[in-house]
Amino acid sequence: MYCWEIDRTTLQPIGKHVPLINLNDNIHGWERYGEYNDNNYLNPFIEGSWMNKYHGKYYLQYGGPGTEIRGYGDGVYIGEHPLGPFTYQAHNPFSYKPGGFARGAGHGATYQDLNGDWWHISTIEVNMKNNFERRIGIWPAGFDRDDILYSNTAFGDYPQYLPPENKNHLDGNFTGWMLLNYNKPVQVSSTLGGYEPNNAVDEDIRTYWSAATGNPHEWIQTDLGSLSTVRAIQINYADQDVDSSFLGKIEGIYCQYKLWESRDGKNWKLLVDKSQNHTDIPHEYVELTNPASTRFLKLENIHMPTGKFAISGFRVFGNGMGQKPDTVTHFIVLRSEADSRNALIKWFTVNASYAYNIYWGIAPDKLYNSVMVYNDNQYYFKPMDRGRVYYFSIEAINENGVSARTKPIEVK
Repeated sequence: MYCWEIDRTTLQPIGKHVPLINLNDNIHGWERYGEYNDNNYLNPFIEGSWMNKYHGKYYLQYGGPGTEIRGYGDGVYIGEHPLGPFTYQAHNPFSYKPGGFARGAGHGATYQDLNGDWWHISTIEVNMKNNFERRIGIWPAGFDRDDILYSNTAFGDYPQYLPPENKNHLDGNFTGWMLLNYNKPVQVSSTLGGYEPNNAVDEDIRTYWSAATGNPHEWIQTDLGSLSTVRAIQINYADQDVDSSFLGKIEGIYCQYKLWESRDGKNWKLLVDKSQNHTDIPHEYVELTNPASTRFLKLENIHMPTGKFAISGFRVFGNGMGQKPDTVTHFIVLRSEADSRNALIKWFTVNASYAYNIYWGIAPDKLYNSVMVYNDNQYYFKPMDRGRVYYFSIEAINENGVSARTKPIEVK
């Protein structure tokens, strides 16, 4: 990454360009290319420069190691002058989201809103129909008492509150509304080839279910398993049989649908009617004014702009009627002696939990990064820096809430 000083009047460069920083993936595990930061054969990419000034210091931010992977994140170096020299911040990457429905948090920008709260905006990888197919993510961000820049991506693809003025949003904006239909039973009107129905509830933005047609009245139905309080629904459309020229923002395209709810799967009531919608809603989010106590939800197609009726995520949020999960036990981090960038993380499964959040950082009170792991009790963890001590904690997640976190453990 290079920098030039620019004349403010002529906008022409002054002097020669100055080399500032480069990736050092041999030391920084998260800078390695690969879906799981595990490819030692392809060189990583550095891009997306951004700078903020805070307490007299310059925070030079950068994206890496590649926009196509879930480990896409943003790092930061700190210097006393815009042209450096710069020192790698101990907490890195400061923007990182390798797990969950929407993955990746790189190539971003950090800014303050009118209330003085800091935010970091970044890109999320999809990488299915196009190598650079992305979405936009926005995360609470800021500086701690030691002037360390960090962001909070925990539950970043679940419903979040927009914080009021003067609220410390870095403590978390999560509503507490849980995902109610992860891997729950699904019924559909039809299926195209291998685009199976449960792809719509597997918490992966890249997989999807497709109906055989894009005709009106194709439908998909999800069963929550029991009566639950439904507060919001997110409908993520997928592009199936879409012409290759159908890229970017195009005027005049829209989806229309009806959303039905039922307590018994037989008697249905209309919950949301978007049959007259004429706006583009590729990631439709509907928050119910009056929460619904229900078990079944059915999404009925009315109109698709092109292609088949296809859904990458039919996500239902609210709260179940049961108990929150117990605290995780036997949580261990086995760091590799051969390569201290890597570790195997394991824990005992908590009954009735569908996911876990693993938190880590450079001190017990600085567990700023996290990864959400679905339907597993181990995780291959590869973003650490060689020679740096880390601390880890974990919490369990189910339809009713979140467990207490485990006490942070030190990993040398």
